[in-house]
Amino acid sequence: MFKALMLTQHEKKTQAAFADLIESALPAGDVTVRVDYSSLNYKDALAVTGRGAIVRKWPMVPGIDLAGVVDASDDPAWKPGDRVVVNGWGLGETEWGGLAQKARLKAGWLLRLPAAYSTREAMAIATAGYTAALCVMALQKHGTQPGDGEVLVTGAAGGVGSVAVALLASLGHTVVASTGRAEQEAEYLKFMGASRVIDRAELSAAGKPLQSERWAGVVDAVGSHTLANALAQTKWNGAVAACGLAQGADLPSSVMPFILRGVTLYGINCVFVPNAQREQAWALLAQHLKGERLAQMTHEIALSDIVGASVDLLEGRIRGRTVVDVNR
Repeated sequence: MFKALMLTQHEKKTQAAFADLIESALPAGDVTVRVDYSSLNYKDALAVTGRGAIVRKWPMVPGIDLAGVVDASDDPAWKPGDRVVVNGWGLGETEWGGLAQKARLKAGWLLRLPAAYSTREAMAIATAGYTAALCVMALQKHGTQPGDGEVLVTGAAGGVGSVAVALLASLGHTVVASTGRAEQEAEYLKFMGASRVIDRAELSAAGKPLQSERWAGVVDAVGSHTLANALAQTKWNGAVAACGLAQGADLPSSVMPFILRGVTLYGINCVFVPNAQREQAWALLAQHLKGERLAQMTHEIALSDIVGASVDLLEGRIRGRTVVDVNR
């Protein structure tokens, strides 16, 4: 028997309850993993509370990532005892996810856990941190260099934002962190590496389609007017990596930043990225995010706390990364 958080739908309303399952209840797959930790991401919170149309199949075990140890494998690439991390691939949406003590997965979804990290540390990073790494890699690919100017991170006190700030600072960039809790989070964000902190109100209202040049690059986890203003303020030939929609899915912008300043907008989708690119992202994280910065951005909850914590996350009461110990 193992414990799992199970989501069901009744009269188009999501219901979340804990269930004791037997291993034969797991879906088909090549590898069975004993899960040590999962994490709580924005998408997970939307799924658990039913506030977003995340789940596509019912019933569903939510949790878009997990880290643990292989229990059994029908694939020769994996053997019992291997430490693994899994992000995306539809977990928590179309495939049973990580908010359970066991998971059965396709062999191609697994990555070997970098030696630098424990399974707990891997879930302190998890999908949010891995997404932040993909955003930073997009800026690197574009050619954004330390010294080119300030790099803006929006939603900076959240999971993606916290990791993005830490990575960019470690790489030598001058980072400006935008948050809705500027007074409360300034000390934390400066510890993570931000050179200065601004209030999100500077970016969150409707603005002109082209504004004074401020940013050499941007990592945006917010969308809507915030992304539109970030684009309008990006310097000539600058780049913006967009990965979130905390403010909204709309983009009330114009073509002017693109055709008058040559700004490039990179869309970051972390779910179906090829494994070679995933390995690059995790290698970047292992090199630039560890120790006190990783510990400072992390807090831990039990699997039994997940419903209440999901509400807190959506209402902006949680900063950084939330690790879920699925065994308590």
